[in-house]
Amino acid sequence: MRGSGEICYGTVMPPKPDCTGVPVLLSDAVMEKRCRAVLERMEQENLDSLVVYGDLEHGQNFAYLTGFLPRFEEALLVLNKGGHHAMMMGNENLNKVSCARIKAQAIHVPFFSLPNQPMGGECSLTECFREAGLKEESRIGIVGWKYFTSRILDNRQLFDVPSYIVEAVRDAAGPDGIVVNAADIFIGKKGVRCINTANELAHYEFGAALASDCILKAMDHLDIGVKETELGADLQALGQKNSVVTIAAAGKRFEKANLYPMDKDVKLGDPVSLTVGYRGGLSSRCGYAVHSENELPEANRNYLDRVVKPYYHAIVSWLGEIHCGMSGGELYDRIEQILPKEEYRWSLCPGHLTADEEWMSSPVYEASEEILKSGMMLQTDIIPSVPGYAGTSVESTIALADETLRMEIQKEEPQLWERIVKRRSYLEKVLGIRMHPDVLPMCSTVAYLRPFLLEKGKAMYVKHRQADSDN
Repeated sequence: MRGSGEICYGTVMPPKPDCTGVPVLLSDAVMEKRCRAVLERMEQENLDSLVVYGDLEHGQNFAYLTGFLPRFEEALLVLNKGGHHAMMMGNENLNKVSCARIKAQAIHVPFFSLPNQPMGGECSLTECFREAGLKEESRIGIVGWKYFTSRILDNRQLFDVPSYIVEAVRDAAGPDGIVVNAADIFIGKKGVRCINTANELAHYEFGAALASDCILKAMDHLDIGVKETELGADLQALGQKNSVVTIAAAGKRFEKANLYPMDKDVKLGDPVSLTVGYRGGLSSRCGYAVHSENELPEANRNYLDRVVKPYYHAIVSWLGEIHCGMSGGELYDRIEQILPKEEYRWSLCPGHLTADEEWMSSPVYEASEEILKSGMMLQTDIIPSVPGYAGTSVESTIALADETLRMEIQKEEPQLWERIVKRRSYLEKVLGIRMHPDVLPMCSTVAYLRPFLLEKGKAMYVKHRQADSDN
């Protein structure tokens, strides 16, 4: 680990909010590059056509090429190796085809519209697919949103797309055609979406920084008597679409199966959870609504030593170890060594890729040979669950960038680079966290953790020995 030191809790200057408030659009060159990359992967997989599904919840692969989510309807993008592409749209998205970031034929599919809307121009879905370019005896890939990794089933024959669409694709391919799940073209080990350009990082940094600023605002507002709904309002900003359910929860959670902020006051001693995500990144914090451990029940007064310090050690190590070229398995093993799963009961991947969706896929899992690459964006997502204690969380967003990509960011996105430099300086000089040059904080609150949420002047940090500090 880079410059390991003592995990401490004490007075820390808080970071400053730094989201620009100005969304960054993707360039035409980037969108064209995306399409070329997908077509190249189709050729590598020997696919004649690719059917990409989208809806509001599961539309990120669709939006990767079209530039938009199909709101409240289903939609399909059909790519053909000959260069003719089509977008199959319902009543209220058909007019969006002319605005899409990819040139495609518009095909009206009223089946994709809301219930009881007009079905004018109705024909079978199989006929629509033939118009879109699907041919018999061809090899067709279907892309939903999920990259399956089952060890007992054929992942190529698992489909997370409505069955009536899958059946129509099979009909169009005919008895001698082949239909497979091809989501790995977009996500997973070789997925084109895993790697970002300088423009894409600037595009996503807006959402990551916005989520971070919202979390900081909510933490600063949090006090005894403040309502969950007030904190929830702090977490919403600029009319942007959330990537996860917003969490502003105090005390007992999930009462009567409710997931959302309620008209409930924060009380002294409450466990508190705050989470918000936007396209590009999520920020999350957990702790107690107290000023110090003395306001906790006797059994919980070792919360800092029992839960927070080991967890923060893992986060600091994660940030200190991660770099381009290491395997996901190496990072997993390091976290298992510092924060043993059996003792701290974390169960998911200790870190994952993020993009339009909060969790795209993860190269960080046990025995993973996947290589962490320049252009990846990751969440510092480790979730301990120690019985009898509130959770702790300092989840934020970072990107990995080798020297070439760092130079591109400096040249093409100089204001983004300036923010990154300031964030790295804060992490190193204020929080004492030393990182590889490849690590680019995508928001100002990376690793900024207040375990006792009413004590706003104190946070976790790393104290180095003088000899280490001089190196």
